[in-house]
Amino acid sequence: MTDQPATSETFATNEPVDLTNCDREPIHIPGRIQSHGLLLVLRETDLTILQVSNNSDAIVGVPIQNLLQHPISVLIDGFSLEQINKHLVADSLKYTQPLKFQIPVRGEIQEFDGIIHAIDGVFILELERVTARPDYPFADFYSVMRTAIFKLQQAETLLDMSRNIAVEVRRITGFDRVLVYQFDSEGNGEVIAEDKTEGIESYLGLHYPASDIPRQARRLYILNWLRLIADVNYQPSDILPVDNPVTGGPLNLSYSVLRSVSPIHIEYLKNMGVSASMSISIVKYGNLWGLIACHHYAPRYLPYTVRIACEFLAQIFSLNLVNIQSREDSGYELYLKSLLVQYIEHTTGNQNFIDELIKLDTRLIDLAGAQGVALCFDGDVTLIGSTPDASQVQGILEWLNANVDHPIFQTDELSVHYSPAHHFKDTASGLLSAAFSQSQKHYILWFRPEVLQVVKWSGNPEKSVIADESGLRLLPRKSFDLWQQIKEGHSLPWLGCEIETVEEFREAIVNLILRNVNALAQMNAKLERSNSELDAFAHIASHDLKEPLRGLHNYASFLMEDYADKLDADGVNKLQTMVRLTQRMEDLINSLLHFSRVGRVDLSMGDVDLNDVLAQVIDMLSVRIQEIRIALRIPRRLPTLWCDRVHVAEVFNNLITNAFKYNDKADKWIEVGYVDEPHQPITFYVRDNGIGIQEKHLDTIFLIFKRLHGRDEFGGGTGSGLTIVKKIVERHGGRIWVESVYGEGTTFYFTLSPAPTEAAPLS
Repeated sequence: MTDQPATSETFATNEPVDLTNCDREPIHIPGRIQSHGLLLVLRETDLTILQVSNNSDAIVGVPIQNLLQHPISVLIDGFSLEQINKHLVADSLKYTQPLKFQIPVRGEIQEFDGIIHAIDGVFILELERVTARPDYPFADFYSVMRTAIFKLQQAETLLDMSRNIAVEVRRITGFDRVLVYQFDSEGNGEVIAEDKTEGIESYLGLHYPASDIPRQARRLYILNWLRLIADVNYQPSDILPVDNPVTGGPLNLSYSVLRSVSPIHIEYLKNMGVSASMSISIVKYGNLWGLIACHHYAPRYLPYTVRIACEFLAQIFSLNLVNIQSREDSGYELYLKSLLVQYIEHTTGNQNFIDELIKLDTRLIDLAGAQGVALCFDGDVTLIGSTPDASQVQGILEWLNANVDHPIFQTDELSVHYSPAHHFKDTASGLLSAAFSQSQKHYILWFRPEVLQVVKWSGNPEKSVIADESGLRLLPRKSFDLWQQIKEGHSLPWLGCEIETVEEFREAIVNLILRNVNALAQMNAKLERSNSELDAFAHIASHDLKEPLRGLHNYASFLMEDYADKLDADGVNKLQTMVRLTQRMEDLINSLLHFSRVGRVDLSMGDVDLNDVLAQVIDMLSVRIQEIRIALRIPRRLPTLWCDRVHVAEVFNNLITNAFKYNDKADKWIEVGYVDEPHQPITFYVRDNGIGIQEKHLDTIFLIFKRLHGRDEFGGGTGSGLTIVKKIVERHGGRIWVESVYGEGTTFYFTLSPAPTEAAPLS
């Protein structure tokens, strides 16, 4: 439907003929222009004319030899030259700038639209004779534009906005047909809106192949939003001399409005019966989202004022596009977010998260808008809904593990990537996977079945190849009759909000694993065999998890700020729960990062008076001691030992703080002392008369994030303090243990090596 390669449409017979031939054509340097205007290339320093299109005599009545190497003042008057000079000092000359000129042509003053821009060290000035004006005066034209803008901004849906711009562009331009053409992820286009003259054929709903617009043409549509072909039967005007004197090569016409059209595209339009066309880009996030394509069945020239108005409408459409698509998707996105919140609430505090995931059943399927899901952990495969069988899922796992590095993978045509999927396309033509541990093959897979799609093409989408005396030649389609194609092996595509929800879901699972008792117990067993592996894991996990966690926290906060009045009390409560959970997870991550640092940072050993250390800790806790009225006993002065002052202070601080927290007696007390036995390391202790610890928990209290009470009881906390204490003690070559009588009190004992030779090696 749009620009094709400009020249050299014939390819040598020894070169494979495919669509990449078109992609390689340099259509930005055709060396010629459309003949209804005049192009002049000006030197930057003195505006001397360096190149001219060879139709100057026809357009302005001046032969080309009277222009080349002459100043531009030989053609335009002083007022017009002043206009140009004003634009030369602007910073926006990379883009076309409209000007008005009055030029004497064979004794008669004629009005021209002038467009000037800078590129490759020269200025390109394009002149178009004003032969037509809008059919309404300026005041009415302003009213038309204001009405068009209002309709675009008030549209509720993308289709409404697309229909509105098709109607308004046709009303402004008078074209016989105006289409809004949207690209899919593969570059194919679909006509989603149309306004046309009564009686002509409708193209609404038709598809056009990606090959209609080669890659370099798409790039030009980003650079230059509007493209007019006033008459497909025009005779191109060459630019002379052929090479630009400044660059020594062909003139770059990427931003030119008069750039000549590819002969293949001209043939394409003639095959459609079109005599004039105009394309206007629709751009989203810097990418070509679609086109507004205009067709006329007779030559049609539009003045630059009308074209720039149409381009302005397309820019407004592009700006509104993001908002309107976000608004259309917001309901479904909120539904997915609500499912995610339900998952977090349902699994928080549960030890076996895999069992809890299975209990989610259809909610887990709906989390990605799928028809089936497979949970693959520790070699077990659990299938929910419509899925391939277990052996087929194992095959997918092997393929994912060997070929996909990113934790999230999605496709709506699995058999293209993994050929065995053709045998179970009725359940798994679409796959969305989340990897939690590739080494252990821990995945969750969502599946979608095949959906047969009938695609209506405007003619056969395959280009024709013919052979003649000059070689093989790619031709545009000659027929645009309806051509139907049944697409097999495809599922419905995964939406961006579905993929984003799965990414957040994966992050939540990772967070849960870090907090899960059983998983952490296994992790601790591995850490005892290899402390360095734990340190590396904790460091990476802490840093990598913080950013998405902040995103989830901020997202929930924004929802509460922006939508609190639209949600019921239950919805607000769920968001508040999400904020609390994310804050708690950040505390857990910070604790994990601190724990990893304890294992990595070198100890600063020296002779340390532990009385000074204890006094410092007590001073820091003095406000709390007075507040809760707890008696602190120190039977005798502590010794001086070889140790790390800062880390040992942390040991005392954590143990004394724990004794504060877990004490429900009316008369509370804590005792800090030591036992000095011959030929034995000095054993320090922190004793209290608090709530005590049941015997069954004595072996687990040093596990990271292990809490024996609800997370908000006894002042809350992450459950990492005793783990850090144990790590510090062990790094000093000592050990720590606990004795307790439930309901009466607890005593923590620990030893520290008395000499540097007994210190543990760095882990």
